[in-house]
Amino acid sequence: MVEFTQGIFNASKNIYQNNRGSILRTIVYTIGHFAIAITVLMLIADVSFMVALTDAIVEPLANAVWYFLLDKFWASKVIGQK
Repeated sequence: MVEFTQGIFNASKNIYQNNRGSILRTIVYTIGHFAIAITVLMLIADVSFMVALTDAIVEPLANAVWYFLLDKFWASKVIGQK
């Protein structure tokens, strides 16, 4: 079991090291999206904080995956053109 755990840790470390810029930008984007989504939902849709919080967490997590994939694709095209 220790080997399995070490394998997961090493794989995660490699993924992070190879994608650090994209991952950090994705995290910053996601945190900002949480705050914006809560604010917009409470002001425009007039929903409670808990409903806004739930939506603000679930929806940006899906967007974070989308942004990460988009960023990886974009970076591969921009770097490939230079």
